[in-house]
Amino acid sequence: MICRLDPFTGLAGDMLLAALIDAGAPLDGIRSAVASTGLTGWELTAERVRTHGLAATRVRVLVTDPATERRAAELISMAGSARPEPVAALATVALRAVAEAEGRIHGADPSQVHLHELGGHDALVDIVGVAAALHLLGVTEVYCAAVPLGTGTVSTRHGVLPVPAPATLALLEGALVTGSELRGETVTPTGAALLRAMRARYGPPPPMIPLATGYGAGTRKLPDRPNVVVATLAEPSHDDGLEPVVVLETNLDDVTGELLGHTIARALDAGALDAWASPATMKKGRPAYVLHVLCRPSSVPVLRELVFAETGTLGVREVAAGRTALRRHTTEVHLDGRRVRVKHGPHGAKPEHDDVAAAAAALGLSLRETAARALRLAQERPRAEEEQG
Repeated sequence: MICRLDPFTGLAGDMLLAALIDAGAPLDGIRSAVASTGLTGWELTAERVRTHGLAATRVRVLVTDPATERRAAELISMAGSARPEPVAALATVALRAVAEAEGRIHGADPSQVHLHELGGHDALVDIVGVAAALHLLGVTEVYCAAVPLGTGTVSTRHGVLPVPAPATLALLEGALVTGSELRGETVTPTGAALLRAMRARYGPPPPMIPLATGYGAGTRKLPDRPNVVVATLAEPSHDDGLEPVVVLETNLDDVTGELLGHTIARALDAGALDAWASPATMKKGRPAYVLHVLCRPSSVPVLRELVFAETGTLGVREVAAGRTALRRHTTEVHLDGRRVRVKHGPHGAKPEHDDVAAAAAALGLSLRETAARALRLAQERPRAEEEQG
């Protein structure tokens, strides 16, 4: 899924989160991901608002915990506890970027930096919330229009600073920005850090098929325009039928089968399209495995680092490739109250193994019988719907 952002009047973490919720990200799933960090004393709400005639969503973080600042290391540790794992990966990248920017500006160790404006609940909720929303929506690539910069000054713990603030400018290195007549801070450090963590690409998006659009409103009111971020969700459209992908590979002759299986499972949880291992014979006749991880280009940094960390390998190859992916969709059937998801493609259907295994254990049936019953129900549903229609 592609997410195309238009920061019409700027970008803040709460505006981006609101836009993704407005586009369809489930609020309960976002709350669950934030709660998994261990953060307490907060409540995340979303409300519908109208701004200059445009309907949008605005989020609010209600705080009962008095802590307003934390060291960067503490926030990064909390973000690293978020679940599922891809949420933690993106959130920690964003917070590390903030810590490194602040540390560089103030000449301090990034892990010991006190995040004054970003150290409270709001920043962690916004960052983990955006990471969760992207994961729940299945977003793998983010494209962003030019980010408008404001003018004037902003008051901080360190005094009055020019807009954009130094930390924001550092985080926007490599981004596409443009001037605007808007006064004040149009881009917050949280918004800039999220753009970096999402590895947003700038300029026109690729050919795509829009599916949903969300509008996220900020708290600031502008006299002549809606203060919103626009998020459009779309499927990529490949004229030649090929989707660009990358295959990460590394040779391993010193890992156990258990570690290899664990790494494959973690790669899939972290967003890999597929992962597998093939046997190989290395120099001096040593038996080995080649680990392969198939992913979209946007997932390469996270998955490359995962392979390094889990296997201890000293090198990972990156092979550009293309794949033709047929359209598919998922339905649900129920076997005596047990949910089983069934994936459908142009040439057949297949029940999800984990659901089949859980249903078989609960119902005292074999895997083969459970899968056959689920498939039969899935095939009967279209005929029943057609007869009712």
